[in-house]
Amino acid sequence: MISPHSLFALLRREWQHLITITPSERPWQMPAAAALSVGLPLMVGAYFGHMDYGLISSLGGLVFLYTPETPLHHRMISLIACAFAMTSCYALGVISHFLPVTVIFSLTFIAIVVTMLCRFYRVASPGSAFFVMAAAIGAYSPSEVLEIPLKVGLMTLGCLLACMIAFVYSLDMLRRRPAKPIEPLPPPTFDFVVFDPIIIGCCVGIALFFAYLFQLEKAYWVPVSCLVIIQGASLRAIWVKQFHRLLGTGIGLLVAWGLLTLPFNGWSISFTMMALSFIVETTVVRHYGFAAIFITPMTILLADAATLDPNAVAPLIEARFLDTVVGCLTGFAGSICLHNPRFRATVGGWIRQIPLKKRDV
Repeated sequence: MISPHSLFALLRREWQHLITITPSERPWQMPAAAALSVGLPLMVGAYFGHMDYGLISSLGGLVFLYTPETPLHHRMISLIACAFAMTSCYALGVISHFLPVTVIFSLTFIAIVVTMLCRFYRVASPGSAFFVMAAAIGAYSPSEVLEIPLKVGLMTLGCLLACMIAFVYSLDMLRRRPAKPIEPLPPPTFDFVVFDPIIIGCCVGIALFFAYLFQLEKAYWVPVSCLVIIQGASLRAIWVKQFHRLLGTGIGLLVAWGLLTLPFNGWSISFTMMALSFIVETTVVRHYGFAAIFITPMTILLADAATLDPNAVAPLIEARFLDTVVGCLTGFAGSICLHNPRFRATVGGWIRQIPLKKRDV
């Protein structure tokens, strides 16, 4: 039985983790450029009266966040590759929307492949999360078959705009501080590049299955919550991040509730998204839980602003909270498996034998 003294010490440690702010050297120009990448497509959509188009391109603007701090040529090549991956994931998600039975399998496949590629090429945070989010939003967005080329084209334009903003931003920042060297890729290992992504992708599929079982509508936030939690470096880091995410999301839903009750139009949505993006990118490297407060309304607007019904705010808030809980709990359960030596030895052994069996045939 835990003594009161031990319980108090445990609570004190958790409180310290909750209030700890990590120092960061991220310049203010980076959040400002990220806000432009997200906000400019929305302004264009507001000007022409097509916020639904602007939101799709705004989703592509998130690719700016993958800009590395390396020399200019390496930055742009990396960013163009990420833009292609973002567009491809979104296209696969939109196509899977027309076959609802395949949504779980397609998003599981996307999660496995993009996690493998991100780990092989050592893509920094946010890693595979935004690629899977783009696919999930595409899979759960209502559309017609003939709209597929239009939507994919809008996503491509948003990615292209983000690359242009990243180019200008990089020219300015390289005058202020030297670029980091291009580090050679370490040799890929089976556990890091193959085994972990397969388990992570399967957990994403299981989380989506639970969302389907619980009849959660537009459960695009389930796989993202699962991915963010399960990719922690250790169980301790995963627990802290899960606690931060659940608490930040809970408060963020209250913020979203307040925002969604306001009389929004295209222009106000654009400026709100830019402000939220600036706050998130300024704070996420310092305190994830605080950033999650603003990530929540930002993602709700990004995915649902075009079809938002002012009279249905409460069900939307409830659905996003359930999405987060299902994703976080599934991700935490999967992380326990990932950090269990016996599980890794048993399941990893099975996966290693798959190519051998094919060769024998």
